[in-house]
Amino acid sequence: MSSFEPAYIRTFKQGLLKEKIAKAHSLLKSCALCPRKCGVDRLSGETGICKTAKRAWVSSYNPHFGEEEPLVGTHGSGTIFFTHCNLLCIFCQNFDISHQGGGRQISDEELADIMLVLQNQGCHNINFVTPSHVVPQILSAVGIAVQLGLSIPLVFNTGGYDRIATLKLLDGVFDIYMPDFKFWDPHVAEITCQAGDYPEVAQKALMEMHRQVGDLQVDDAGIACRGLLIRHLVLPNGLAGTGEIMRFIAQHISADSYVNIMSQYRPCGRAADVKELNSPLLPKEYHLAVKAANQEGITRLDQPRRMIWF
Repeated sequence: MSSFEPAYIRTFKQGLLKEKIAKAHSLLKSCALCPRKCGVDRLSGETGICKTAKRAWVSSYNPHFGEEEPLVGTHGSGTIFFTHCNLLCIFCQNFDISHQGGGRQISDEELADIMLVLQNQGCHNINFVTPSHVVPQILSAVGIAVQLGLSIPLVFNTGGYDRIATLKLLDGVFDIYMPDFKFWDPHVAEITCQAGDYPEVAQKALMEMHRQVGDLQVDDAGIACRGLLIRHLVLPNGLAGTGEIMRFIAQHISADSYVNIMSQYRPCGRAADVKELNSPLLPKEYHLAVKAANQEGITRLDQPRRMIWF
């Protein structure tokens, strides 16, 4: 990837990153970063659904080897796990982070330092996990880090509940988008995360992400350098609507989309609140999901390195 230059370097040199940072921070005054549009003044310490004010919270950071194959390579994906979330699925496998607030507040300068630490450890990318509610802080930190030598791709690893206006601020900053398209049925989205508009929001978000970066591209070593990588967690009892989601991806995004159909669902957090979620995923359900993807022409699938059935 030595000849590849991440988009944010060019954007910084053109003076456009500074403008994006200012626009993003202006959204915090009456917060409208995500579709929740809580309207709170985060700059003055108020918090909404995401329980995050002016500073981002980070739970942990490290080279991660459990991510998708094009991200991991030989040295891992440099994951930064943000505390809190704008979606708050009741079955979240990181419930202690997203719902219970495990982590600490950090400055933009500290976040920039974390990026550089991960780069110096040899990570192939900086992977921002659950970033939708801290876009201004991320942009500010990138502005600092690029001046200190940051030079690897950035990954926007999101639940898919993102506003188009916010995503447009990331155009020319992120080379890799990794959204999860979670649910097709608005009712399922409502009972699991009180976001009945999720399916519509996610469709528009994925189309905008693909417009910006296109299909996933990898270098000669198979490491991702740019493009869209879509995740889909298979839920028990067909609650995710896998077939419909795969059809949408094939018809409205690209049949050459790189998709990770994930098998690791297990009841976590408050999953027991919904009867159909209070059971592990069966092997048959996962294999039916993969079959549904293939039937829609989605064949560029991430290969699971291991599957654990409960």
